[in-house]
Amino acid sequence: MKKMTFNDVFKSSFLDSFSSFSLLDTALSLGAAFVIGLFIFYVYQKTYSGVLYSRSFNVSLVAILLVTTLVISGVTSNVVLSLGMVGALSIVRFRTAVKDPMDLVFLFWAIAEGILCGASLLPLALLGCPIFGVFLLLFANHQQKDNLYLIIVRLMDGELEQKIEGYIRGEVKKMQLKSKTVTGRAGSEVIYEIRPKDNDSAFVNVLSNMKGVESAVMVSYDGNYAA
Repeated sequence: MKKMTFNDVFKSSFLDSFSSFSLLDTALSLGAAFVIGLFIFYVYQKTYSGVLYSRSFNVSLVAILLVTTLVISGVTSNVVLSLGMVGALSIVRFRTAVKDPMDLVFLFWAIAEGILCGASLLPLALLGCPIFGVFLLLFANHQQKDNLYLIIVRLMDGELEQKIEGYIRGEVKKMQLKSKTVTGRAGSEVIYEIRPKDNDSAFVNVLSNMKGVESAVMVSYDGNYAA
């Protein structure tokens, strides 16, 4: 029985990996992943509807796509590596808080495109990318026509609340009381969820100049509210 030498082990574990590695396929996968990542970057930038846009999160979407492509490319070329990768990734936990559900959609989109590119399923990756991107762009444009806002009004006299509420209701399409806080013996602070007419905010200037109104603030609102 022939004994296995060190050269045999080296050849089977190291040189064979070069024979199963295709530089051209990897370059094409990473190139396609980079182009798709730029498209996702553009779509996220155009569809973001939050208060503060995070460029670092958007850049991380492209990085996640490229890393996923690289990992899947290595896994598909080596069965032993795939088993080790499953064990290594099982201890990784994503602890960053994601407040907007749409951010999770973009994360899964980037990971899915990375898996497709790494598995050399480029036609499927390139076909699904514009379809999903156009859907998000159309959905975001539809939402931007009817945005929600919060209007925070501080009153010197709490008895003016009904008068202020009646004025705001006549200037917006929809209005709902979200919170009321009594700040003193007579003063109060009320928060309303409103849907302005054609995103018109001119009525806030009139409201702030009314007698008995200390201040009026209008801020963008994404639908999440913590009392």
